[in-house]
Amino acid sequence: MTYREVKSQQEARGLDALRVNPSAVAEADLIVGIPSYNKADNIAFVVEKCNAGLRKYFPHLKSVIINVDNNSPDDTRNAFLNAVNHVPKLYISTPGGVKGKGNNFYNLFREAVRLKAKAVVVVDADITSITPEWVLDLARPILNEGYDFASPLYSRNEYDGTITNNICYPLIYGILGKDIRQPIGGDFAFSGKLANYYLQQPWQETTFQYGIDIFMTLNAIVGGFRLCQVSLGAKIHKPSAPKLGPMFTQVVDTLFKSLLACKDQWLTFSRVQRLERFGKAELAAPQSLSIDYKSLKATALKEFSANSEVLRRHLPPEMYGRLKSMYESQKINIGMDFWTRLVYEMLYKFYRFEGEIEIVEAMKSLYFGRVVTFIRQTLDFDYEPSEAQIVRQARYFFRKRNYLVQKFC
Repeated sequence: MTYREVKSQQEARGLDALRVNPSAVAEADLIVGIPSYNKADNIAFVVEKCNAGLRKYFPHLKSVIINVDNNSPDDTRNAFLNAVNHVPKLYISTPGGVKGKGNNFYNLFREAVRLKAKAVVVVDADITSITPEWVLDLARPILNEGYDFASPLYSRNEYDGTITNNICYPLIYGILGKDIRQPIGGDFAFSGKLANYYLQQPWQETTFQYGIDIFMTLNAIVGGFRLCQVSLGAKIHKPSAPKLGPMFTQVVDTLFKSLLACKDQWLTFSRVQRLERFGKAELAAPQSLSIDYKSLKATALKEFSANSEVLRRHLPPEMYGRLKSMYESQKINIGMDFWTRLVYEMLYKFYRFEGEIEIVEAMKSLYFGRVVTFIRQTLDFDYEPSEAQIVRQARYFFRKRNYLVQKFC
């Protein structure tokens, strides 16, 4: 989808159908953006912390806090506008019935360009561990150090963010050679120049939904922008424990399409780049998270049964036979090596069959199989050895990248 097509589509949708600008903000140096849907219970807390950070650390700048919302029926708008603060606020909503995190971000990018912002900090509306220092730590690399994109580093429960841990992080590490631990973390910062660049890139339909975070990270990488990571401490929020629904499909579809669109850039490189790190020297202990292992395993088995024929068509016979045996016996064991080859096979078949969405849907059974395997392997581990396993997996994706590269040669 071209920029012109995206712009036409967005204008047809009327994505800023509702704008409330009580301070008549017309220009801003620094924006704090808060995307939301039904976050009335916590957004005032986030606003208060952002307000404190802006007033303490950036009193000399023109700042604004912007809530980009999906017309939340729980009255997020009034919770945001009535939150106690002294920094100007601006509320922008999509019209009723138009949801999607990417739709909110499109409005935020457009507003950043309109206000001529130098930097934009984004924080999730459900975060409860945010402090005023998050605003300082995220904004400073953009404003003072010349970076265009600042990705978060948190201590995070090993079973929180399993799409990140098992797909996004290892693929970006393995294929693009960028050690970005939280490529879809939700709390980050970017320059006004990068905001304008995002608006000019081709958007997939899934980019307007949950695919937006991975779209932003990948385009910052392949666009040649300067990237860094910022240590923020612990991420405490309402975790998206392993689940089905649209998130998996939208993130993986956007990830695969974006990687394949820039394959000429990554087919020839041979080293990993570790990004400069800012923020806290040490990370706090992560939040606890309960996991329903039996339910996850049951989901894996159900998804394999539903997508077995698709997997049979697209995987090598040896791989499919191994999967069929373990799922039918209910003894799922998708180790690191097998998982790496499975992901690379599915990415290549996604390329060969021109983005057939059934390939992404069929991956759900493999993803849940990998998650239950990881849980079983790390159940007695503390956070640090579990995290070490996640990092080891990403490095293994890099070691085995020729398994994928050779398929394109």
